[in-house]
Amino acid sequence: MQVSVEVGKGLERKMTVVVPAEKVDSAVEERLVQASGNLKLNGFRKGKIPFKVVKDKIGKSVRHEVVGEMISRSYFEAIGEEQLNPAGEPHIEPKDIESIGDLEFVATFEVYPEIKLPDFKKVEVTRMGASVEDSDIDEMIETLRQQRQTWAITARKARVKDMVNISFSGSLDGQEFQGGSGENVNLILGSERMIPGFEAAIEEKVANDKFVVPLTFPSDYQATELAGKDVEFEIVVNSVSEQCLPEVNEEFFKDFGVSSGGLDAFREEIANNMRRELKAASRNKLKARITEEIVKIVDPEIPVALVVGEIGRLRSQAVERMGKNNNLDPSMLPDELFNEEAIRRVKLGLVLGEVVQVEKLKADPAKVRQAIEDLAATYESPDEVINWYYGNQDQLANVESSVIEDQVFDFIIAEATVTDSEVSYQEIIKPLARTEASQE
Repeated sequence: MQVSVEVGKGLERKMTVVVPAEKVDSAVEERLVQASGNLKLNGFRKGKIPFKVVKDKIGKSVRHEVVGEMISRSYFEAIGEEQLNPAGEPHIEPKDIESIGDLEFVATFEVYPEIKLPDFKKVEVTRMGASVEDSDIDEMIETLRQQRQTWAITARKARVKDMVNISFSGSLDGQEFQGGSGENVNLILGSERMIPGFEAAIEEKVANDKFVVPLTFPSDYQATELAGKDVEFEIVVNSVSEQCLPEVNEEFFKDFGVSSGGLDAFREEIANNMRRELKAASRNKLKARITEEIVKIVDPEIPVALVVGEIGRLRSQAVERMGKNNNLDPSMLPDELFNEEAIRRVKLGLVLGEVVQVEKLKADPAKVRQAIEDLAATYESPDEVINWYYGNQDQLANVESSVIEDQVFDFIIAEATVTDSEVSYQEIIKPLARTEASQE
């Protein structure tokens, strides 16, 4: 096999591979001999068909099959011989595969760039820490009560936080407009779901009240034909319901798995969960800040193939987030929506991968075990889940990959200049915006 490599623009490589004719012919003949034993032709007994007849009958299709396999195998052998590291799938252009003679094809692909790791000691980030205070636990318990709220119809006047059931119709210049009406719609007053003034107009009303309220759409309203326009809404209050929160008692505690120990045990269980959440959120924010710093200071050549692949993954994730019933064709979402994030992810992946290679990192079995036990702890039969992970190589590989990523960040954190800052519980658990991470 002859191999030659041409360096193209940037990371592009064109590799020409020539496989000797005798090797191709030998492989084709061997495949024809194998096939002849199972071939059925009228007038011949199975396994007794002359080789020339077999060749005339299926020689062309067998050659196509063999050449396809040989191109694939030769490609991988060639990149091994040339010590190339392709990024993404190659574009392979074979010459005439039907003609007799040497098999020649050209594989065009990009290679991974050389990555020069930054001096991680120059990476300066802030690590936020916090304590879970009694007031934080009180707030969490109130949140849990809100999640289990029920509603009871009341005859009194509606007020903020009540849920009203309404029917309404909006008109512009005396004509109903699209999207301006609804029947038996539930609305929590104060939720700000409707345009300014709509919910406030319902306050102090009771069931069966019917009234008209003049309102003005905001000037920046998304429906431009309504932006800044004066309209009228005719509203009928069908019912008013007040919020009913569960009592903080033994029955409430049992809903969260606390069957004994009363309020003290319940608060301790809540506090432990909050501390775990706090620890994870603090680390995730630290990783986000480190990520942004790395992306800013490292600027390698980026293989287009990797960016294209990442765009595809981001597009699929976006469609999944929209729900299974959205019927959206992913191809309708343009690349430009995901290009910047895809480049950022590819750049980060190249740097983290280089750290793994340079530091020769491998997944720590003890950390893999701990990660699996943490995942299994949320199930009724943790031991069965643990055994399932260790019996499923694909799932185990996913956990190992996650552990290696954590080990990479552990290495970078140990090298970086990290300043600790004490903040509130709420400050740590709130989502971190990309701009906020980059400003730290």
